[in-house]
Amino acid sequence: MFSVVGEGESWLWHWLEEESLFCLRETEKTLFCSEEGGYNVCGGIVDRKAKQPPVRFCRVATEAELDGQAALCWLVRARQLGLVCRVRIKKYRSYKGEVGKIAPNLLSRDFCAEKPNQKWVTDVTEFSLFGQKLYLSPILDLHNGYLVSYTISERPVLSMVTTMLDKAFETIPDGTGLILHSDQGWQYQHKQYQRMLREKGIRQSMSRKGNCLDNAVIENFFGLLKSELLYLQEFQSMEHFKSELYAYLDYYNNQRIKAKLKGLPPAIHRQQALSAA
Repeated sequence: MFSVVGEGESWLWHWLEEESLFCLRETEKTLFCSEEGGYNVCGGIVDRKAKQPPVRFCRVATEAELDGQAALCWLVRARQLGLVCRVRIKKYRSYKGEVGKIAPNLLSRDFCAEKPNQKWVTDVTEFSLFGQKLYLSPILDLHNGYLVSYTISERPVLSMVTTMLDKAFETIPDGTGLILHSDQGWQYQHKQYQRMLREKGIRQSMSRKGNCLDNAVIENFFGLLKSELLYLQEFQSMEHFKSELYAYLDYYNNQRIKAKLKGLPPAIHRQQALSAA
């Protein structure tokens, strides 16, 4: 969503009624109060003092719902209005260190895996609430998006990543030859991290510099997590958020069904795949 800063609901709808390009149905004109006291709609940021109209937009609809109308452009004058997305907040970015000298991009955006424990991906994401920060370091199996292991830490330290590896290594034998892909963060360039992978018989893979698409699956996971947890709930404290984060990760693995997994959650799908192997 995007923030709309205004004096109130009446001003916004007055403008929308006069805007010829506005195509939302009456029943869908719903405002949701944000933490800042503004309003969220699927448009963009509007400065009330500038006497400018809301960003022109239309909802995502099927061709039938649009009744033959061409899909309207999402934003008008987005740069001038200073559009800021409130669903995908800027991610945590670690120091990149010596780029291109540690490991090749073995994954090469081939996110398909025929079986469990063939291709894993990892990254670190940051949560900032109540003037504090919390970091999540997970490993996902590309076979079905199963959360193999994770750690949560108040600081992005090396032990956060190595502890995550120790937990993941308990689930597989030595010498599997699986690929573990990451970005070029300093943790993944550390000699201890490289040594742990080498001794376990895991092949290290790294994204190209500044290319988040090379690790798109885990980026999407972070976006999903924040959209379904961080932006939809109110938290009383960082400890409250942390407990809800643990609960969500358990829910994601064991209860959240996926259409591409034939309506199964990742954990059950993984069990079936391992049993059939």
